[in-house]
Amino acid sequence: MSIDGNHAGPEVTGVTPEGAAWLASAGTYPRSTRVLWDDRPTAPVVLACGSAFDVVNAPALFGRHMLDRLWAEGPGSGPVAAHRGRMLLFAAPGTAQRLPSLLEWEEWGSGGASERGRAIPPLLCHGTGDAVTVPAPTPLAPPMPTAATRLGSRWLVAPDTRAPWLPGPEIMLWAAIRAARSVARRRLSEPSPTVPISIFPPADQDAKVYDVSRRR
Repeated sequence: MSIDGNHAGPEVTGVTPEGAAWLASAGTYPRSTRVLWDDRPTAPVVLACGSAFDVVNAPALFGRHMLDRLWAEGPGSGPVAAHRGRMLLFAAPGTAQRLPSLLEWEEWGSGGASERGRAIPPLLCHGTGDAVTVPAPTPLAPPMPTAATRLGSRWLVAPDTRAPWLPGPEIMLWAAIRAARSVARRRLSEPSPTVPISIFPPADQDAKVYDVSRRR
């Protein structure tokens, strides 16, 4: 993974024409979706899961940890979007059905009663019969980021080919477990409550830029 050393903020990327064609292929009427984007390139759209992709929908912070693990120690990721405080990690079709079973089998069932289960927050898995709102191909560029724009829809890793590589359920399981362990280690290393802690997040907390050339 390549991380930008400057702290100017995240680089918002747009979808290539090939990536837009792949996204549109998930819809019932791909041509209509393409026409919509030709007329309104900044319009989000609802697309069905299960054919071109599944989506693992995680809380924003935990999803960021999963994404970091995928790029720092794993094979990279497929397309990734942020939407209303959640992280949408695009995965191979079938992942939505298989991932919850793998988590339970490994005793990491998200939101479960065990200590392991509580380490992974509830992950929403969208597959056949589900639909998700995907960000527009062309990102809006407000003069100054605001809380509202940060909670809106934007691509973190935009689709750039007609056949992007998508992680399967085993890789998503690995990323979730690594993320949970990373969060646990971070909590153990946190200063004691007697040490003053700033209530303000670091200015560069979202300054990571993912090098999509590594994505398979």
